[in-house]
Amino acid sequence: MIFYIPPLPGHRSFVLSVLLSLLSLALASDWIQYPPSGYGTMTHYTLPEGFIAACGCAINSTLYPTAAMNQMAYGSSTSYGPACGQCFNLTLLDAFTASPPFYPNTTNSVVVKITDLCPYAKQGWCNATTSGPNAGGGYLNFDLSWPSASIPNTFFPSDPSYYGTYQSVSCEYWKGWNNSAALGSVANLGYDSCCPDNPTRNTNDTCPSYSDQAGISAREPERSGAWSQESWTCCITFKHLLVL
Repeated sequence: MIFYIPPLPGHRSFVLSVLLSLLSLALASDWIQYPPSGYGTMTHYTLPEGFIAACGCAINSTLYPTAAMNQMAYGSSTSYGPACGQCFNLTLLDAFTASPPFYPNTTNSVVVKITDLCPYAKQGWCNATTSGPNAGGGYLNFDLSWPSASIPNTFFPSDPSYYGTYQSVSCEYWKGWNNSAALGSVANLGYDSCCPDNPTRNTNDTCPSYSDQAGISAREPERSGAWSQESWTCCITFKHLLVL
């Protein structure tokens, strides 16, 4: 015997709510969830002084050490993402692509603020996904704005790719912290921006994912190769030290 059970009141809205929740989880699962400290790779690219990058951070932020983060860790395929405004202490360990391997005599470290997005590409150092790391075995790549007046020319001792450690830190350790004109986002851009002074990765002070909000694919726009990065990766360690 077959029984027919009519839909309960609000059945359709309930189903729609479930579907939207599942879609949200599917989108969120595309992003790399990384620990406060670990190993990653480091590259560098040219960012003109005063240039407004993906996050829309204050123009004067370019006077201090900044970096782009690989797309799938950045948390958005365009505009702002959860990485915007976060600060990391990066330490060079070795040039793992050099032959023979190169280990700097001096350990170089710098605290950078994330202001830009390094686009996902099938090749290059910003191609890590939740399914696998980049060619250096890193799920995070920090693409530093360099050469820069705020980072010594000797920071990168040669041109091979570098490995290193990262440590997520309070932006109070960033060189631009005491310059209010270097903090926050640019007003009246004509489009949305998000660049918190000192995000802690909590929802109340961290940028959402613009692409998730807009229903844009996590891997769009996709590039066929690396963008303006130089072939510099390195051993870096990053740690997120939060001051509460």
